[in-house]
Parts: sequence; C-alpha cells; structure tokens
Amino acid sequence: MKPYQLLDSASDHGATLRLYQRGDEFSIRVDKHGELMNSRLHHSEDVLAELACEPVSGKSHTRFLVGGLGLGYTLAAALPYASTTTRVVVAELMPAVVQWNRTHLGGLAGYPLNDNRVEVRVADVGKVMREGKNSYDAIMLDVDNGPDAFTRDDNDALYGLRGLQHAYDALRPGGVLTVWSAAPDQAFTRRLMKIGFDVAEKRVRAHASQRGNQHTIWIATRLS
Repeated sequence: MKPYQLLDSASDHGATLRLYQRGDEFSIRVDKHGELMNSRLHHSEDVLAELACEPVSGKSHTRFLVGGLGLGYTLAAALPYASTTTRVVVAELMPAVVQWNRTHLGGLAGYPLNDNRVEVRVADVGKVMREGKNSYDAIMLDVDNGPDAFTRDDNDALYGLRGLQHAYDALRPGGVLTVWSAAPDQAFTRRLMKIGFDVAEKRVRAHASQRGNQHTIWIATRLS
C-alpha cells in the first residue's frame, strides 16, 4: 500500500497537527494520539449537520454556527439547508486548518469556504457562543474527539455544564444543537438534560455504506 506523505504541520494551542496525503485520501493527525479525521470517513459529520439544520430549514434569516472546520464536510452538509439570507459562521481554533481547507483540502467538500454566506472566525467556538446570545438557529459542535476529548485540556469549558449553558443561551427558541462524539457518554446526556435541552441520541456509522466505527450524535433542542 502506498505510504502517507506529510504535507504540512502546525503547532498552536498546545497541540501539533499534521496533514497527510495518500493518493486522493487525506488525514489529519494530532501529536501522539493518532488520527483525528480522515477524508474517507465523514458520513457522521454529514449527519451532524443534517440533524441540526433540517428542523430549522425554510426559515428566513437563519444563522448557523459550525464549531470545528475539520475537512469541511460538516460545513458543506449544512449549506443545502441555508437560504439565501442565512449566515453560516465557522469557528475554527487552528489557523492551519483554515489554510489547509483553502488549499490542499478544499476540493474534498466542494470548497464550502468560498460560499458567500460563510464567515470564518479563527476563534474558540465557546467564545463565539458566549458573544452571541439568542443568535443561532443551529449549532454543530465537532471539536476534538467530542466530550471525551484529548487535544485540549480545557475542553470541559465547552462540554461541561458551563459550556452547555453558553450553547443553550446562544440558540434561539426552537434552535438545535448537535454534538459529535467518537463514543457514547451518558454523563454528557445528563448534563444536556440538566441545562434544559430536549435530548435525543443517534448512532451513526463513519461511512455512508454503514461500515466503519459507530459514532454518537446528540440532538439537543432549546424548546423555549
């Protein structure tokens, strides 16, 4: 099998990301923890966007927030649910990931960053939510490895009670928060419910053919 070729690496916020390519396959890996994402396995990222955006599609002047750009698939999957008046904000902490999506990775998801409805913020999505109370109709969080994260020591600020309260406050009534995770986490489900979300869970395969690992997506709705 053809080996991976290292295309680029970047260190920021206490983590080192490395971008690899093997043929038409791309992989982003972090430090010694291994692969963070792979271009062959993005079905669950697509579903993350669909579950958040479909319930609020059809409304005018909607606002979506994508937390974590990754390989661009979640953003691309959200855009079909966006009207001409929708604003889609993407919060990505690592500048290199944004740059890679404009260069090496752009073609994978059809260059979604080129859509004029998209605004990129190189920032912590938690900060973006804190600054935008009652601002969003759909929020999609695909940051690190989910609630059981390993890239950043302070991810509790996003997935703990405080972070979830910020997410709740950032949503408009009827808005939907979806959260991607590599594994189930009942404690996280209980935290969502404690904040006041109406919560459902969905298990989704990594590949559209229903192959690969199962991932967990939480669908949390702010009812009022």
